[in-house]
Amino acid sequence: MWHEHETRLTLPRPLEQVFKFFAEASNLERITPPELKFQILTRLPLQLQAGSVIDYRLALFGVPFKWRTRIVHWDPPHIFVDEQERGPYRNWVHSHTFSQTGDGTAITDRVRFRLPLPPLGELAYPLVRRQVERIFRYREARIQTLLATQTRS
Repeated sequence: MWHEHETRLTLPRPLEQVFKFFAEASNLERITPPELKFQILTRLPLQLQAGSVIDYRLALFGVPFKWRTRIVHWDPPHIFVDEQERGPYRNWVHSHTFSQTGDGTAITDRVRFRLPLPPLGELAYPLVRRQVERIFRYREARIQTLLATQTRS
């Protein structure tokens, strides 16, 4: 079964500046909750584009694991999509969409995922849903803080 989580955030920043922040792979560590012990294993700096692969190490509930994603769609400064190639989910597809608004830039994060070990894995969905929601709340707050400290370009 596919599950979905979507968040929207508007920042008073130009589209190109916001996209540039997300296109910098090292910023992923900066917007991930510290208790996940998130670390990019791929050598940085990494030029993101269609086909780019990023390897990570993190821990969930204290259990360490590796995760690999591939950028499957890249259309700056409007959208990019990454998919899990290896990791804790059966499937994980994360689209990052950016659009200019009268107030700045609207960011939409949409994650579609399937849990492993069907149908048994579905029993963990309430816990996973809460964790995903918490991670994205943290991301939103960090993105607002980090982009607020940048000068306008």
